[in-house]
Amino acid sequence: MELNELIKDLALRQKKGLHFIMASVVIWSGVLAVYLTNLGMVHKNMLAFCCTAVLMPLAVGLSKLLGIEFSSKSNPLSKAGILFSVNQMLYILIAMWMLAAVPDKMLMVYTMIFGAHLMPFSWLYSSKSYLIFSIAIPLLSLAVGLTCQPWMLAAMMIVIQIVLSACLHFEVKRMS
Repeated sequence: MELNELIKDLALRQKKGLHFIMASVVIWSGVLAVYLTNLGMVHKNMLAFCCTAVLMPLAVGLSKLLGIEFSSKSNPLSKAGILFSVNQMLYILIAMWMLAAVPDKMLMVYTMIFGAHLMPFSWLYSSKSYLIFSIAIPLLSLAVGLTCQPWMLAAMMIVIQIVLSACLHFEVKRMS
C-alpha cells in the first residue's frame, strides 16, 4: 500500500483516534473534580496525574463500544500512533518538575503538553482538527492558566475535548 492509502486505512479503522479523545473527556472531568476540592495544590496535582491512569482502559472500552479497531496489526502506521502517544510520557517529566517548582502552574503546563502531543496525529490521520487543536490548546492553556484558577483550565479542556470529538467524528463521516 502507498503511504496515503495507509493513512486513510488507519484513519478509518481507528476513527482518527476518537476513542482516546472521548476517553480524555472523562479524564478531564476527573481532573476538574479534583481541582474543585479543598485539598492543597500539591495533592490536587498528584491526583490529576492519577486521573490519567485510566486512559488506556477507557480507550479500550470505548473502542469496543463504538466498534473502533484499537490497534491495526495489518497497518504499519499503527506503531507510529503508539510512538506518538508514548512520546508524551517523556514530556510529562516537565509537568512533574512543575509540581515541585511551581505547583500553581503545573496543570497549565500539563494541558500545554497534552495539546502539543496531538500534532503528530494530524499527519497520522490526515486531520485538520488535530492540527488546529494541537496549536489552540497550548495557546489557550497559557492564556487561561496565567489568568484563571486551575479548575477553569480543566473545565476548558472538557469543552475542547468534546468539540474535538465532534470534529473528528465529522472528519471520519466525510471519509466513509
